[in-house]
Amino acid sequence: MGLKIYLNGKWVDASEAKVSIYDHGLLYGDGVFEGIRSYDGLVFKLKEHIDRLYESAHTILLKIPMTKKEMIRAVVETLRINRLNAAYIRLVVTRGVGDLGLDPRKCEKPTVFIIADKIVLYPQRIYQEGMEIVTVPTPRNLPEALNPQIKSLNYLNNILAKIEAINAGVEEALMLSAHGYVAECTGENIFIVRRGSLVTPPPYAGILKGITRACVMELASKSRIPVSEDMLTRHDLYNAQECFLTGTAAEIAPIVRIDGRVIGDGKPGKLTLRLMRDFRKVTQTAGVRYKK
Repeated sequence: MGLKIYLNGKWVDASEAKVSIYDHGLLYGDGVFEGIRSYDGLVFKLKEHIDRLYESAHTILLKIPMTKKEMIRAVVETLRINRLNAAYIRLVVTRGVGDLGLDPRKCEKPTVFIIADKIVLYPQRIYQEGMEIVTVPTPRNLPEALNPQIKSLNYLNNILAKIEAINAGVEEALMLSAHGYVAECTGENIFIVRRGSLVTPPPYAGILKGITRACVMELASKSRIPVSEDMLTRHDLYNAQECFLTGTAAEIAPIVRIDGRVIGDGKPGKLTLRLMRDFRKVTQTAGVRYKK
């Protein structure tokens, strides 16, 4: 059986799931999205993802034509119909069909679609041995221009940075703010361990407040590991005891080398590995269950 896609209130075959070429999500990247994970019949942190989706939409004055409860039911039913126990869910809301102009008033009805499928972001060796990243020239978007806390369909800023990482022969890129402070990577937040404490850039550094990021900070606090949000420079990263990325698709990925500098002892650190184990446990309990 082929995958079924939720599209504007109906579930259709993946081959039949189409949007108009006049949809402003396609023409201008005018829309918002969420990437969500399910684990063994449980949608991880679904409420938090839905809340963030509606916050992003509210900021760009996009009225989602469904309540949050209706959206949650649509996500869960998409997984049930596709009989997926573990999946990556892409939930998208576009401005809808308009004309070739920018005017959002010409878009009468938003487009909503939900895709549930599988995703493998990084090879398994990354989680066992750690990964190398490089700082790239493309800075993170200015919050005053396009706030990174809006999870919009326009990801060209991130894509350009990803291209620079690929050209450098590594999996991921470190993006700085316009003022040279550490922001985040192309699709993940970043943490360091410094003097036994967990440190990550604050939202005003120009980052997306990640759901996995918040979960890791909560796990650390429960384990009485000091956690803080501080402005960081590359010097701080180079001299960290440990470093790792967090994201819905990536989960927790250790970093062992940045710009040619070895981090710590050059392998995933003890605190990173502990948080990885704790995170795997919480993915079985925190969220909306759709299968027993």
